[in-house]
Amino acid sequence: MCGRYAITRDPARLAAEFDADDGTDGAYAGPDHNVTPTRMVPIIVERMPADGGAARRTVRLVRWGLVPPWAKDPSDGPPMINARAETITEKPAYRDAAARRRCLVPADGWYEWKPTAERKQPYFAAHEDGRTLAMAAVFSVWWRPPSEPGAEPAPLVTAAVVTTDAVGETADIHHRMPLVLPRDAWGDWLDPARTAVPELLAAPDPDLVAGIRVHPVSPAVNSMRNNGPELMERIELRESGPPPTLFDAP
Repeated sequence: MCGRYAITRDPARLAAEFDADDGTDGAYAGPDHNVTPTRMVPIIVERMPADGGAARRTVRLVRWGLVPPWAKDPSDGPPMINARAETITEKPAYRDAAARRRCLVPADGWYEWKPTAERKQPYFAAHEDGRTLAMAAVFSVWWRPPSEPGAEPAPLVTAAVVTTDAVGETADIHHRMPLVLPRDAWGDWLDPARTAVPELLAAPDPDLVAGIRVHPVSPAVNSMRNNGPELMERIELRESGPPPTLFDAP
C-alpha cells in the first residue's frame, strides 16, 4: 500500500483547490483512473524562488517511484513508490527528502486488495463527499548524465507516497494506508523552511479520516491496461464462485 490510485482532477482544478499555480506547462495527459508505478502524476510542491521572495506553491508533474540521487540508473530495482512514516526520517533513500523535499500527491482515492478464500478482492477508498485527498509524499531529483559532450544533464523528478498504520474503515481491508493530511496540515508539510515534521508523521486521528469509505470494485483494476471511471464504481460481491481468469492478480 499504496500501489494504485486514481486522480481525475486536471491541473487547473488542483491549482484552485490547493491555492497553487499550474506549473505543468500543458503536459498533463488527462484523468487517470488506474495510476500505476512509473506514471507521470501531479504533485503539489512549495519552494522558495531563486530570486528570493515568498515561497511559491505549484502543481508539477513527476514520476511515481522515487529514485535516490545516488542511483546509477532509474530503472534499477522495483519502483520505490511508498515510504513508511515510521522510518522515513532514518532510511537513507528518504531521509534527506523528508527533511527538504516534501510534497502532496492529490488523489480521488486509492485501491487496496483484501485476500479472500478465493482471490484478492480489490476495494476503492475515497472520501464520502468526493473531496480530493492530499496524500503526504516526498520527492527527489536524479540527474541523467549528458547524452553527448557539451550537453546539460537532465533532471528526473520522482516521488514516493508516505504510508502509515491504517485506521477507520480502511483497516478492515489492509493494515497500511496513505498518510492523508487534513487541509490545516498542508502548509506545515509543504513549508520549505521546516526540516522536521514529526507530529505530522504520526498515525492519523481516526476522526480525521472518518469520512473515508471503502467499497468493492471490479477485478478489472488488476490489469494495468484497464483505465476508466468504471474501475472506481461499487460492485456487488458474489457469495461464492470460481476466481476470475481474465485479469492478473495485482
